[in-house]
Amino acid sequence: MAPIVALQAAKIEIVSKISTWRKVGIVARVAGQQAGRSRIFSAFMGAARATARSFGNVLHQLWLELTGVIFLMMALSFTGASFREYGKYHSGQVGVASVAVTVCCAVTFAWFGVSSFWRVRKKRSRS
Repeated sequence: MAPIVALQAAKIEIVSKISTWRKVGIVARVAGQQAGRSRIFSAFMGAARATARSFGNVLHQLWLELTGVIFLMMALSFTGASFREYGKYHSGQVGVASVAVTVCCAVTFAWFGVSSFWRVRKKRSRS
C-alpha cells in the first residue's frame, strides 16, 4: 500500500519557538524606545524617578529609626537583666560570667540603636 502523502510533503520546517516572556520583552523594549523620544514621556519619567528617590530616602530613614528603636528596647531589656543577674551574683547564686554576658549584650544593642540614629542624622544632613 502506498502512503497517502509523499514523504517530501510530510516534512515540516522547524519554526523557532520564542517564549511569551521574550516576546513581551521585545515589545516593551520597542515601546520604550518609541516613548523615549516623547518629551512628555521623558518629563513624566523624570518626575517618577524623583518621586521614587524621595520616597526611597524617607523609607530608608524610617527603617533606620525603627531598627534603632528596636535595638534600644532590647538594650533596655538586657540592662534590666543585667541588674537581676548582678543581684544573683551578689547573693552568690551565679558567677561573674553571666553578669558580664548580659552587660555586654546591653552595651552592644545600645551601640546598634544609637548608631542607627546617628546614621539617620547623617543622612538628613546630607540631603
